[in-house]
Amino acid sequence: MPPSALPDGKPVPTDGALPESVREGIAGRQFGAYVHIPFCRVRCGYCDFNTYTATELGSVSQESYPEKVLAEIALARRVLVDAGQDAPLSTIFFGGGTPTLLPASALIDVLARLRDTFGIREGAEVSVEANPDSVDRAYLEELRRGGVTRVSFGMQSAVPHVLATLDRTHDPARVPEVVQAAKDAGLEVSVDLIYGTPGESLEDWRASLEHAISMSPNHISAYALIIEAGTAIARQIRRGEIAEVDDDLQADMYELADELLGNAGFEWYELSNWSKGGKFPSRHNLAYWQDTDWWGFGPGAHSHINGVRFWNVKHPAAYANRLNSGESPAAGHEALTSEQRFDEFVLLRTRLREGLPISELPADARTGVAELIGNELIDAREALAGRIIPTLRGRLLADVIARTLT
Repeated sequence: MPPSALPDGKPVPTDGALPESVREGIAGRQFGAYVHIPFCRVRCGYCDFNTYTATELGSVSQESYPEKVLAEIALARRVLVDAGQDAPLSTIFFGGGTPTLLPASALIDVLARLRDTFGIREGAEVSVEANPDSVDRAYLEELRRGGVTRVSFGMQSAVPHVLATLDRTHDPARVPEVVQAAKDAGLEVSVDLIYGTPGESLEDWRASLEHAISMSPNHISAYALIIEAGTAIARQIRRGEIAEVDDDLQADMYELADELLGNAGFEWYELSNWSKGGKFPSRHNLAYWQDTDWWGFGPGAHSHINGVRFWNVKHPAAYANRLNSGESPAAGHEALTSEQRFDEFVLLRTRLREGLPISELPADARTGVAELIGNELIDAREALAGRIIPTLRGRLLADVIARTLT
């Protein structure tokens, strides 16, 4: 199953130079790094991320991969210095794939190079995604000593038959062990859940939520399962082997998550994310939603620098070959128009609890506010105070809010 296709875009110069348009206003913009680790032991049936198992890697090995990322870091520095970017890193996120298939020392080496190359702000957030069965206490302690501050465990569910449908291989009993080990190491902990898997009942979902809450993580993410074309689970549905996703049941599951998490002291700050006491949001993900800059390192990784979006070639072998030749691994780019940037601003800000200031909308867009209040999609009191914040119903219909305002 090939991962999802890259977008269309204009070619990128072989040296990776960014368009002149990025220079205006770039100085001092918040800057983060995403490091893509594209390896998985097996590919989960629902996944269309740019990931590869050992048999799909060709000439690239997991052992040699960090060297390629280090080469892209050097290239990025040259490109960004030329563009006038001067901010140290505020957040770093190792995602995948399964970053923790690499030795902790390899991740720490990449982190150290990022620090030496760009600088890291004091108190910066450094996150690593992990499968529960790919780490132990010693691994987590090594991450913390190396400068990692946060780990995000892909729990997905506590119910065996749901995990089986998702092709997840970890033992649910393993999750509390690694969560506690991460806490003991001094790491902030996030637990990621998926709801709406075919065959998952509301009570199954309740069991997963209660299990996640019982571990007292700092943060919980709950994402609705989306069936992507070309995935194994999409083929199973097409053949009638499993049921289709029930949208109404997914809505009920979201409302249950918000209720249980709220009762347990978690506050939503983005449609799919809750932070304990409102104190532990994912600052890296918030940076995406707040239109800051980031460079995505690794095959298929996407970047955004001051209104210019670009993305790397997908396969690790093609990525390595470009860097071995001294060329940028970027496959294409697009410079967003002012209209596109405004549409994305509205779409992203209306996903957040902090909301969108009505004053930042043009006059013609403000005419939709009354309609949104009437349909109970935004908080009336907050709107009268000058800010658009979705209600619970509005969170379920977030796209309607964005369309109404753009």
